[in-house]
Order: sequence, then structure tokens, then C-alpha cells
Amino acid sequence: MDNAVKFIDLFCGVGGFRYAAQLACRESKLSAEFTLSSDIDTQCQDSYAQNFGHRPLGDITKIEANQVPDHDILLAGFPCQPFSIIGSRKGFDDVRGTLFFEIARIAKEKQPTALVLENVKMLEKHDNGRTLRRIYEVLRELSYEVDHRILNALDFGLPQKRERIFIVAIKKGYSFNWPNKVNKTKTLSEILESEVDQKHFVSDYILQKRLQFGTPNGVPMIWHENKSGNVSILPYSCALRAGGSYNYLLVDGKRRLTPREMFRLQGYPESFKIVCNDFQSRKQAGNSLPVPMAKAVIKCVLNALTQPEFKKQKFTDNQMRLLERKVKYASKTKITNRRKILA
Repeated sequence: MDNAVKFIDLFCGVGGFRYAAQLACRESKLSAEFTLSSDIDTQCQDSYAQNFGHRPLGDITKIEANQVPDHDILLAGFPCQPFSIIGSRKGFDDVRGTLFFEIARIAKEKQPTALVLENVKMLEKHDNGRTLRRIYEVLRELSYEVDHRILNALDFGLPQKRERIFIVAIKKGYSFNWPNKVNKTKTLSEILESEVDQKHFVSDYILQKRLQFGTPNGVPMIWHENKSGNVSILPYSCALRAGGSYNYLLVDGKRRLTPREMFRLQGYPESFKIVCNDFQSRKQAGNSLPVPMAKAVIKCVLNALTQPEFKKQKFTDNQMRLLERKVKYASKTKITNRRKILA
């Protein structure tokens, strides 16, 4: 690979993976070139265009694989709702779950050196692990070594407990190592805004309900209400959501997070322009990924691809060995350039 690394950014949202790749390349003294980005959400397209200077293409299923530009690394935070504990967890039975095969369709045609995929941690155990094993099988059929790891944003400098699965597929012959945790984490005091519009404060009724669980002590805390109605008071945020209750995360039990605070919790730079209304901005932040965590993974991929002196070394992680077991799951995947993907 020369000094310029070419990426495509599928299901790009508002650009979390792109920020991560740019940071990783900068730290590796490389330049990042994005040859294609795609997302079906027009509001996300608006935000992406304002922040990166070009509008992503739309529905990936309508883009022919041979029209995708050449690239070194494919990035994709493919839809998580089919596998999420908050969603229905239908997996590949949900039409959104089959969008993984759009990634495979493009990878088969363009043969990038590596893929970095991201999703909710529930993907690992979905359908007793068969869904993830199917993903492994498809990527191995395309001549990739594959491994995955569940990482937590708390371990990469952000005060948000957000566990996500990262799947790395890399051409045979490269040695890949997962990133280490970082030592320093930002505090909520560094994330929260000092002046907040009154519209973000809860009603007296909700406030009194929260105060039954405790009282603010002067140190910023996030009060998290789970699905059972229990409230935890923590020095960090639980995972942001794209939808659901607007009141489940409250600062000191008094107010909701602002859109800027939510993007800060995901590691977005202050230069990120918030151009949509509060509802859409919360949705965009909740659907995004922790930028520093993704940056650490991409940087490890760049290290692998730019250090050819490493000898070929297969993944040896315990969870990888579990996936080596032969499991019959449906029929062999057919990956074509047709609109309809058969799995």
C-alpha cells in the first residue's frame, strides 16, 4: 500500500467510521481517501454532506458492485436492529439483517485487502452463534481470515458504556492484533455543556420520580432507568439509543442529554456540524459508533497492512477456535450482482 489508503464507507450514517479512519491514518502518517459512501437515510445524508463536502449515495442494494470504486479497506456499520436486544432480534429473517450480504457482494467483486464491520454485541450470540458463524463462512469463502472482538467505549477514553462487536476480515498473509485499552477516560465534566436550553429539562413529575432513587451530590452523574423501571446512578452514560424513551438517561436526574453532548459521548470532534433537529440528531448519535474505539481497530488494520515483514499468522483467539467447528447452517450463500441476494 502506498501513502494513500482508499476506503469505502457503507451504511455510513453521519460519518463516525470516516472520522475514525481519518484519525487512524493521520496517526499512521498516511492519507485517507474515501472513494464511496452510502446510506439510505436522507437526514444522515444531509449531515454527512455538511461535514464532509459530498452527499452519500443512497440504497446500497441499487448500486452495482462493478460500479463501486477500487478501495483498500471496506468499512460498514451494517444495521444492528435485527440483532439488538432493544429490537426484535430476528437476524437474517429481518430484511435489514440480509444487508450483510450486500457487503459480501461488493467484497467479492472488488476484493479489498480488509473489511472492518461493526454491530451490536448481541450479534455474537444471536441464534446460538449461528448468525455469526454464517458471516465467518461467507467471508472465508472470499479468501479472508476473520476474527471478532467485543469492545467497550469505556476502555477507549469515553464515559459511555457501549459494547459493540467489531469483525475484521483481512487477506491471508497479514498479521493482525487487536488494540489495547487506553489508560485515560474523559469525565462527564468534560462532556457536559455548562449552559443548557430549558427544553432539555424534565417535568416536575419525572424529576420527583427520579429523586426517589437519590439526590445529586455535586459530581455529575447519569441516571439510567432500565426497562424494569430501576434507576442506576453512574459516573458515565449507559449506551445511547437511536429511539426509545427520551428520559431513560438523565443528567443528575434533572435533564436530558443535548445533541452536542451525545455526539461528544461518541467521540465526535467539536467541529462536527449538527444540522438536523433534536429528534434526528439524537437518532443519528444513537445509531453511530464510538469514534476512538473504531479508530483503534482501524489503526491496527493499517499496522498489519503496512508492515509486510510480519509473517503470516492465523488468528488464535479462543472465540475464533470455537468458530472453527463445522456447523451446517442453511445452504451455501450465493453472492451475485443481482438485486435479490439469496442466502
